[in-house]
Amino acid sequence: MMTWLLPFLFFLPLLLLLSGRWKKKPPLPPGPRQLPVIGNLNLLKDELMTHRGLDELSKCHGSGGLLYLRFGQLNTLTISTPAMAREVFLLHDVVFANRPASIAISYLSYNRADMAFAHYGPFWRKVRKLSVVKLFSRRRSESWASVRREVSATVLAVAEFSGRVAEVGELVFDLTRRITFSAAFGLRRSDNVRELLDIIQEFSKLFHAFNIGDFFPWLTWLDLGRMNGRLRKARLSLDRFIDKIIDDHIENPKDLNATDEDMVDEMLAFLEELPKHGRPCAAAVNDGDKLRNSLTLTRDNIKAVIMDVMFGGVETVASAIEWTMSELMRNPEEMKKVQSELEAVVGLHRRVEEGDVEQLIYLKCVIKENLRLHPPIPLPVHETAEECVLGGYTVPARTRVNFNLWAIGRDATAWKDAEVFRPSRFLPGIGDSAEVDFKGGFFEYIPFGAGRRSCPGMQLGLYAVELALAELLHCFSWKLPGTMKPSELSMDDVFGLTAPRAERLKSRANSRLSCPLVLHYDYC
Repeated sequence: MMTWLLPFLFFLPLLLLLSGRWKKKPPLPPGPRQLPVIGNLNLLKDELMTHRGLDELSKCHGSGGLLYLRFGQLNTLTISTPAMAREVFLLHDVVFANRPASIAISYLSYNRADMAFAHYGPFWRKVRKLSVVKLFSRRRSESWASVRREVSATVLAVAEFSGRVAEVGELVFDLTRRITFSAAFGLRRSDNVRELLDIIQEFSKLFHAFNIGDFFPWLTWLDLGRMNGRLRKARLSLDRFIDKIIDDHIENPKDLNATDEDMVDEMLAFLEELPKHGRPCAAAVNDGDKLRNSLTLTRDNIKAVIMDVMFGGVETVASAIEWTMSELMRNPEEMKKVQSELEAVVGLHRRVEEGDVEQLIYLKCVIKENLRLHPPIPLPVHETAEECVLGGYTVPARTRVNFNLWAIGRDATAWKDAEVFRPSRFLPGIGDSAEVDFKGGFFEYIPFGAGRRSCPGMQLGLYAVELALAELLHCFSWKLPGTMKPSELSMDDVFGLTAPRAERLKSRANSRLSCPLVLHYDYC
């Protein structure tokens, strides 16, 4: 017996090595030195955990566009180059398609009952289809009509400040808030808006609040900062607000031929609890597609999706408009080019019509260039579903992954004069980046993300940005207040869900048109 056993034991290590069983795993991605137990928690500072701070850390401690940090028991990875983003989305998109959620986010999103934080899977795919086909679709005329109504109302509001300094940032934020609330709830002018704004602000604070349980789950019971009480109070406030709106929509359904359905109407068609009184809303009667038979929503789903719309719609669109206005005022020659195009396409005898927007080629280039420098969400976060190898390094399962879109858009190897605002780079037939689009296939330019978790509301958001800028730039000339020179305009940002201007933009507006400024679309 020993005659065959000894040779077998001698060659066993070699056989295991050849079969790959003893193959050593690649190392973790590079990062700064870690301390025992806490890892890199000493770096968890506001100024470092931003798009700018992580870019600097990547340059100092990362390699190949990868930076690894460990906060307690939480693994994180930052991706900051187009090449590494390409490898992720082409080779590992499914692995990186999950979304992480802190204790606060899990609780406030009704245990991931929404689309933004739900893990990749059958439920997420169906809710995303609902969003693309129903909520943000070009066929859902009320969402797009709300953009036209509210932009027209904002133009009249700016006209009231003619010759005086206007708070452009505040006007733009109010515009996008009204667009979102009108499309989501049917709310236009209501005292309830103030209540909802307070809820949003508290949610935003809680999303970013420090919670020791996120880094050491076994310490969650400590409840430092009395977070649990604040979380319960915040969600109860949202429950009261949206439950009333849902009940009102069920008790007062739209007529079968209604054209002013809001997003709550659309989602009620999928509510698992049928309305107790009245007939189903128009959306339920008119919906004949397969989605209706495969997806049911609870009240928590509806409330969580509406929360996504509020957070994803208001700040991102407002930030994009304000940053574009800021870049144009800092670059007066570019402002002249845009307004010259508006004069040629539209003329000074009338306002911009919806059909004019597609002909405003240079304005679209300006918006593209602004989104390169100021992506709506500069640091979207994903989570790995399983362990994988990326760039020759091991990425553990459940690693929180930051895609630094701000750094990718300014990558010097992908963009000539990367820090310079130069819209002509996108001009068809002229610019060196003319073929670049928003669809996520050009990994040096992904302001709305890429792959499965790219932004589903991109088209509606772009429509709001384009129409608002076209109207504001066509109807008014814009000058910086006092004797301020364009070079003196601060371009500092502040990090949050988005990265808006640190200081709200202020400007003096004067009418450019020969026609009177009146309400451009039906408004009530």
